[in-house]
Amino acid sequence: MKYDMLLLRFGEFMLKGKNRARFEKTIITQVRSLLKPYPGASLRKEFGRLYVDLGGESHTELIAVLKRVFGVTSISPVKVTPSETDQIVETAVAFMDERESEFKDGTTFKVNARRVWKEFPNSSHEMNHLVGSPILRKFQQLSVDVRQPDIELRVEIRDQGTYIFSEVIPAVGGFPLGTNGKAMLLLSGGIDSPVAAWSSMRRGLEVECVHFYSYPFTSQRAKEKVIDLARALADHAGTIKLHLVPFTEIQTAFTQLGQDNLIITLMRRSMLRIATKLAERERALALITGDSLGQVASQTLPSMNVIGRATDLPLLRPLVMMDKQEIITLSKQIGTYDISILPYEDCCTLFVPKSPTTNPNLRIVDKIEATMSQLPEWVEQAVEKTETITLHAGENFMITNQQDEVNDMKEEWF
Repeated sequence: MKYDMLLLRFGEFMLKGKNRARFEKTIITQVRSLLKPYPGASLRKEFGRLYVDLGGESHTELIAVLKRVFGVTSISPVKVTPSETDQIVETAVAFMDERESEFKDGTTFKVNARRVWKEFPNSSHEMNHLVGSPILRKFQQLSVDVRQPDIELRVEIRDQGTYIFSEVIPAVGGFPLGTNGKAMLLLSGGIDSPVAAWSSMRRGLEVECVHFYSYPFTSQRAKEKVIDLARALADHAGTIKLHLVPFTEIQTAFTQLGQDNLIITLMRRSMLRIATKLAERERALALITGDSLGQVASQTLPSMNVIGRATDLPLLRPLVMMDKQEIITLSKQIGTYDISILPYEDCCTLFVPKSPTTNPNLRIVDKIEATMSQLPEWVEQAVEKTETITLHAGENFMITNQQDEVNDMKEEWF
């Protein structure tokens, strides 16, 4: 079927009163940027809705792009006809004719007419009968069910034209990207942290990613894998910053302490300290991790408590109450799963002891860290040597460092 436009509906932020205009503006800006590759399409706004006039562009292609816009809850492809009774009836019958292949004996439908333009001569109730009767006569396999129909044919009568549609395609929903502030995400090469990033963006957070690498213990391909994950997230956000932190010196220092059961706890606390400094530099107001309660030793409640004490920033854990299968399902939906399962290890999988503690003692951890007089200096050096990559949807990355560091990194990776 050839549609004329798409109807985009907003989500829960419509209840936010004075902030609504700001949220709407953010969505409009993002939708306009996504429409740039489609010169025929244009955008217009009405209260609580956006309309995309297709102008000959593919409705299926645009739906696939726009249903990922955070803050849009659903999309309907729409046929437009002049607001004249005969034209409305004719277009509605033709609309159903296009869907006849879906009809089976016993398929139910109803017409839901809405007269927004009050000067239109027929009432909404009258239009239900005027549109429904010829459809019933033409399609004998259909019957009416006004409560739970298989197909609900919606007819919105407005002065500039009448909109006819039946599909309501779910979109991502949530809040518009960036309207609830910025946070720094600890991005590993695993399944969980990209899902935590997407979940945070869905709640209106602008997310920047921090990845810790331990060259030469981690491979070049492991780093490229993380860049691919960040690029997949950029497909949802438009743009993502990825901060690459050298972690070799700190990580190897922990292996020499003789406290193997605490190495994961110590390592993650240092990661939080570094991420906190980067967050302060980038004006982010929180940290995000992919922790899921009880999944591994570092994600027991005692472990999360001791690890979380390393930062004063709010520590957000979007996946904390999700089980692994739920996380995997979501990672497949957002397009990160196939990248995450590639067999390239990151620094989080290095030097893992056979029996890491699940109940670390904060007092003991503090004492161990106090013996490492160079630890604060190493943290500062890691921040200073951090390299930043900016990734755009559908584009290659751009390194925003000094040129000599860029060249060194290119030689190392490629």
